[in-house]
Amino acid sequence: METILIRRSRQKLHLDRTGPPPLARPEDKEEARRKAMKLLAPTLLLCSLLLSFALSEPSSATSPFCGNKCKGRCAKAGVMDRCVKYCNICCQECGCVPSGTYGNKHECPCYRDKRSSKGKPKCP
Repeated sequence: METILIRRSRQKLHLDRTGPPPLARPEDKEEARRKAMKLLAPTLLLCSLLLSFALSEPSSATSPFCGNKCKGRCAKAGVMDRCVKYCNICCQECGCVPSGTYGNKHECPCYRDKRSSKGKPKCP
């Protein structure tokens, strides 16, 4: 416990403290360190999870149907990985992929009508 002695001299109040300042005790420092560690661990975990999600690439196909259909559709593409990526996006949204490696988009109107931000066909 801390003892405070109060003296008055010529209208001034003086406080004489005996004992350490409130946070100077080793127990208080240890408690503050524990609190900081309790906050640090979840914060680091959250940051690492967010970073891993930001850096991870989405899977190329969410279903075997889309994966197989898009591989067939993009078999003759010049840039196959890009073709498969956009084909999978369209397949996931539309649920169908036109037959063959080119054309036949009338078989899947949703696939045919998807447009990029520049107005060009989005689906290969």
